[in-house]
Amino acid sequence: MDLKVKQKPESNSKTKQMTMIQAINDGLKTMLELDDTTIVLGEDIGKNGGVFRATEGLQEIFGEDRVVDTPLSESGIVGTSVGLAVNGFKPVAEMQFMGFIYPAYDQIMTHVSRLRMKTLGHYSAPMVTRAPYGAGIRAPEIHSDSAEALFTHMPGIKVVCPASPYDAKGLLIESIEDPDPVIFMEPMRSYRAKREDVPEGKYNVEIGKGQKLQEGTDITLIAWGAMVTVAEQAAKQAEEQGVSCEVLDLRTLYPLDRDLIAESVQKTGRAVIVHEAQGTGGLGNDILSVINDTSFLYLRSPIERVTGFDVPVPFFSLEDHYLPTAKRVLESIHKSVNF
Repeated sequence: MDLKVKQKPESNSKTKQMTMIQAINDGLKTMLELDDTTIVLGEDIGKNGGVFRATEGLQEIFGEDRVVDTPLSESGIVGTSVGLAVNGFKPVAEMQFMGFIYPAYDQIMTHVSRLRMKTLGHYSAPMVTRAPYGAGIRAPEIHSDSAEALFTHMPGIKVVCPASPYDAKGLLIESIEDPDPVIFMEPMRSYRAKREDVPEGKYNVEIGKGQKLQEGTDITLIAWGAMVTVAEQAAKQAEEQGVSCEVLDLRTLYPLDRDLIAESVQKTGRAVIVHEAQGTGGLGNDILSVINDTSFLYLRSPIERVTGFDVPVPFFSLEDHYLPTAKRVLESIHKSVNF
């Protein structure tokens, strides 16, 4: 299969092999160096370097005033970030896990998302809320939620979810520089899953633009975060069985790259949407609506969805059963192709 070439750094740029967690750390370090208004804050992010070591070493370099250990209060972390944002700073707030973001939901819904509107454009909230998410790492209860749909349903906030080290750093820098608030979702399963070349220094990956990872002619697979790898695995297995799959990594969940989705589905006439959050109320429904609005007359079969089940993420013994797998995606591919 032909693979689409990723956005490459300029020839004179130096690169380094990094995991996603290293790329995130490097992105934070880059912005702390280049912009004195950037502040990182969260629980245990300073001396301990964060649960996953995303902020390891940063407090030693930039001091306690710019890499701030906070009390265990998600609502307080986000509320403080709002105050910093309207006073000229660019706060990057860390939630230890996405499942811990719920106490801050009120701040995000009533203040962060509405600030530009309710001040008639006089103020904005240029802040990033980082949230490690997803199952597959054997974490305890409430540590493995995929709650993106709560925030894609919240006008005024952008939602970003990288699937690779390169995209993680570039999207994080873009998010910090964005004049409006961004929820930055980090798939924990992908933190140390692979290494790739990441440019040193500053570069940006545009918010709102997805990426075609693989060209195909028979069916489109749409995924984000850790599910991109699952979709790629299913596509490889499908190819061995004579089915050509086009694979899309959305990268940004709000606003969706409608043009990328429509162009691909209009070419293949079929689609499978893969996400690990629950099916009911999941983002896959919005993607399905985009396809219905833009590409209905091109469809050769109904759109398939492969998602988590409508239950809380279960404990260790059932976690793998809950998550979408390449086998489940492959079954949906054949169901669509053979419709």
